Amino acid sequence: MKRILLTALFIFCCNFLQLSAQTVRMISTGKVIHRFFDTSPISPSGKYVALFRFPYDDHAPKAGDSGEVILINLKTGKEKVVAISRGWEMQLGANVQWGNTDQQLFFNDVDTIAWKGFAVCLNPFNGKARRMEGTVFMASPDGKKLGSYNLEKSSYAQVGYGVIIPKAQNSRNIGPVENDGIFITDAASGKCSQLVSIKDIYLKTIPSIAIKDPENYEYYCFQVKWNPQGTRLLTTVQWSPKGGGERKRTVITMNADGSDIHTAITAEQWAKGGHHINWMPDGEYLSMNLDVDEKKGLEIITVKYDGRDMQTVYSPGSGHPSYHPKGLPYIITDAYAGEMNTNDGKSPIRLIDLRTKTEQAVGYSFFASDYQL
Repeated sequence: MKRILLTALFIFCCNFLQLSAQTVRMISTGKVIHRFFDTSPISPSGKYVALFRFPYDDHAPKAGDSGEVILINLKTGKEKVVAISRGWEMQLGANVQWGNTDQQLFFNDVDTIAWKGFAVCLNPFNGKARRMEGTVFMASPDGKKLGSYNLEKSSYAQVGYGVIIPKAQNSRNIGPVENDGIFITDAASGKCSQLVSIKDIYLKTIPSIAIKDPENYEYYCFQVKWNPQGTRLLTTVQWSPKGGGERKRTVITMNADGSDIHTAITAEQWAKGGHHINWMPDGEYLSMNLDVDEKKGLEIITVKYDGRDMQTVYSPGSGHPSYHPKGLPYIITDAYAGEMNTNDGKSPIRLIDLRTKTEQAVGYSFFASDYQL
């Protein structure tokens, strides 16, 4: 099974550009993971880290199995289990992430009677928790809204990112359906509403993603990401033949109110190879590993939210490219197994200087997966 399994979590407690052996310390062990490369596990105050611990790491999660949401005090090193969750998979755990204060921690859980996924807003210090109507994939920068696609159907799109319910309680999307798409939950009230449907995207996005026989395909959204300003969202829409077959994938963007829908990366562009789309700090452009030339391998590209102005910024691309959040000309990324391994099987942590078009390996890790998005 293709998955990322972390048996230890390392926090680089240092300046982004000054990594050294003295500034790395292990803060937790034992099947622990943080969420994803686009959100920080460190709390808004910088005092705590929120993580998820798997109950096991040798098989896929089963419906109803529970893991732990844990909180670590970075000063004292003390670790505490603050919640139990049944709403997790192997890639992102329970999507544990902070809101805009240390008193606002979000994660997913599953009602095992109704078999319904839902998000929780938890104050990890007093244990007060509120159940949301919808799930959370990514909270808005101000912590006021939770963006999500259908996490219960997530495994039909790609294993590892959603919540698990029994297959008998789930259903597949045939064609670009109206009852699935992107959902927004108001963090204050807990109320959830559908922002756009897959059908809305199919009919409205520019350039069009329409095909001649959509009723013969399954359609799903996969991932939802806010830009740093909270003004736009991105998602991917993918479709594959009923009964199995090659999937097509596109990157879609829209305003926070669901208007102005664009195809930033077309199915034809993605078909050559690519993974890990993300917003850049300016909230107007996206970055991605994408094959855009005739050479073997991927390039790190940037593209405007509407698909214009695609540029190659560095080659080769790999792993999870993340731009400096303050807009400095640096990218930090890792590499998948097989992308740029050393002779002893390690993968580099790459620091790329966009001014000089050079890079240095600031660390190495063993990477246990060939999984790619």
